[in-house]
Formats: sequence, structure tokens, C-alpha cells
Amino acid sequence: MRLGMIGLGRMGGNMAARLRRAGIDVVGYDRSPASGRDVASLEELAAVLAPPRAVWVMVPAGEATASSIAALADLLEPGDLVVDGGNSPFSEDQRHAAALAERGIEFLDAGVSGGVWGLDEGYALMVGGSPEAFERLAPVWAALKPDGPDGLVHAGPVGAGHFTKMVHNGIEYGMMQALGEGYGLMQASDLVPDPDAVVRSWRSGTVIRSWLLDLLARACGDNPGLASLAPQAAESGEARWMVAAALELGVPLPATAAALYARQTSQGGDNAAMRAVAALRNQFGGHAVAKQPRKLDL
Repeated sequence: MRLGMIGLGRMGGNMAARLRRAGIDVVGYDRSPASGRDVASLEELAAVLAPPRAVWVMVPAGEATASSIAALADLLEPGDLVVDGGNSPFSEDQRHAAALAERGIEFLDAGVSGGVWGLDEGYALMVGGSPEAFERLAPVWAALKPDGPDGLVHAGPVGAGHFTKMVHNGIEYGMMQALGEGYGLMQASDLVPDPDAVVRSWRSGTVIRSWLLDLLARACGDNPGLASLAPQAAESGEARWMVAAALELGVPLPATAAALYARQTSQGGDNAAMRAVAALRNQFGGHAVAKQPRKLDL
């Protein structure tokens, strides 16, 4: 099995490494010469891969993804296959699939979860597209997914992969916000001298034990009280798309909407809950965290 990988950043680079561990021949391309890329251009990537080709696009959603897919439409041939593995809006998948279909090229949208831990733990994969195209990449799914029976789903037709990943990330927003708010409330109370110790204790036997709770405990161990972190957590778009889809479908999402608004308002002010959310984003995804400005003695 040979796969082209476009984008060798935090996610794409680790995914390429995990695929190679499993014996998949990965040909990597990235705009940066320092990325460890195998080829220096998309033209070279297409030339190196033998038909029928499979190319995975793992670049930021939006213009980077759209321009990559448009370029591949001109470089690939009928029978080839393109996978968009980034966090693209599901509404764009039909457009990309239709443009590629005009050239006889198949398209899959793959929601990928696992962050910087996926290299060793495996990636959860939610895939949209035809059953035939999905089956073509069976060795790739097997190499990327976690060990065991779960972690991979053919979610439905084109768009279903990114739709379910959008829902996944919206749920993630709500869970992180709840953990952050609980941590912030303990910090505000004189009754709890060590909120970090309480978080660690919750990791065993409690109803809320989870990987996110483990990561919050880890963040507190790295930075007691999360004191040096600025209370700011960015929002990358998925929860906004989820709330918009919910409004269109008439499905109420109060927890997700509240978590989204909390991140948007966190760009100003001081809030211990948002320090915890920012720390969690850094723990699972490697997202940069702002440092709390040092106060000057005047």
C-alpha cells in the first residue's frame, strides 16, 4: 500500500510515522523544506505515486485544503482517490467531491481525533464516502486506528465524516468547559486549599473519570494551580458550525453553545476556568497557550 500525505505538521507528520510503522509506504509533501518531506511539489508527489493513487490531505481547513484539492484535481487521474483528513466544514465536502467526480476521482472525508497522542495511542477515525472508496483504504484505517475493535466508523456518505467529527468536537467543548468551571470554583473557595489534589483524586472511581480529566491532572502537575497560564482558550470553528447546524435542524444545544461563547469571551478578562480549558487544549492537541503577563512592582 502506498499513500501520499500532504501536510506534515503536528497531525500529518505523526500520522505518516504511524503508517510507516505499519508497513505503509508514505510519500510525504509539505511546503516547508524542514518538514522531512519526501518530495518538493505536488507535481512530484503525483508522479511518484503509481495509479490508482491515494492521497491524504492533512492541512488546515479553508483555503489551504481547497487549494490542495483543486491542484490534485488537475494532477490526478480517473480512478484515483483523495481523502480530506482535516477539520473542514462538512458543508464543503459535497463541493469537493463533485469537483473531483468530474475528473473521475473519488473523495472521502475523514474526521480524525487523537491529537499529539495519536502516534502511539492511535487515531479515532470517522469517515464519509462510498463503501467502495472506504474499503479501498482498509490497510490505512487499520494502521491508524487504536488497537481493539473500536476507533473506526464508516459514518455515512460524503460529509458524514466531518459532520460526526464536528459533533465530537462540540461535545469536547462542553466537557472541557465543565471540567474548567469545576476547577475554577474550587480555586475560588477557601474550603479547598489544593484543587490540584482533588482533580488527581477524581481519576479513580469517580463517574467523571476520563482522558480529559487525566490531562487536566497532568497539566496541574506541570503547572501547579495553572497560575502561569493566561485565561484564554481559542475556538477553532467546529462548535460554531455545530451550533449553526443545530439551529438549521431545530435541535437545541445549550451546553455546546455556552461553551462556545465562554471561549469567545475568554479573550478578555481573568477566569480560572478558561486557564484549565487552555491547558487541556495544549495537553491533547499541542495548541499554544498564552502565558500570564508578569505583574510589575511599581
